[in-house]
Amino acid sequence: MTAYPDIAKMSGLELLRAMVTMPDQPPNIGRLIGMEPGVIEFGKVQFKVTTRPDYANPLGTVHGGICATLLDSVMGTAVHSTLEAGVGYGTLELKVNYIRTVPTSGIELTATGTTIHVGRTTATAEGQVHDGQGRLVAHGTTTCLIYR
Repeated sequence: MTAYPDIAKMSGLELLRAMVTMPDQPPNIGRLIGMEPGVIEFGKVQFKVTTRPDYANPLGTVHGGICATLLDSVMGTAVHSTLEAGVGYGTLELKVNYIRTVPTSGIELTATGTTIHVGRTTATAEGQVHDGQGRLVAHGTTTCLIYR
């Protein structure tokens, strides 16, 4: 059994970095859809997924919920990366704009989230999803509530 870190004693950035190096991570949305971590810095986070047939919407392209989940994840964790130990957050609002359809045939999507403002009770962030050719697929913004 893997010993999980004591999250109450770790800053958001420390926790995120510790979680991605754990060999046996606790269940999470990233594992469910195959997210792979990339950049994890103070105020900036990047995750990747490779599309697959079970991401399909009824028209046979990637369901918008995949990009929304990627954006919610990178923007929220970008906020989390700025928080001190013992402080949590939750998505209060999520806005997504879809730019182009994406095939389900193994296309790598890279999502990057960066903070805009982190205050005492709320934070905002923005994010973008690009395909393997560097084309913008979706972008969004979020407002997070900070739990102190």
